[in-house]
Amino acid sequence: MSEEKTYKNYLELLLDLYPDDEFLIADGFDDAVIGVDYGSSRLIYSCSKCIEILIEQEEMTAEDAIEHFQFNVAGAWVGDKTPIWCEDSYEL
Repeated sequence: MSEEKTYKNYLELLLDLYPDDEFLIADGFDDAVIGVDYGSSRLIYSCSKCIEILIEQEEMTAEDAIEHFQFNVAGAWVGDKTPIWCEDSYEL
């Protein structure tokens, strides 16, 4: 009988489900992955979760986290595999 594998986050599950796909992973935002785009094999990240990570782990204010995210993370184009940033509900 095989043991059921446990995953630390959704990203780990996706990497296991799609072993032949090459994803561009945004450093530090593993817990913000919410899906994958089948057509382009790009990871989809929750903007609000990314901002929460910046607030909690980088100890930024909400305003600083939003500005940093918009200009330095979501605003960066790194080629065809650039992640998709899903604008979801975020309250300050």
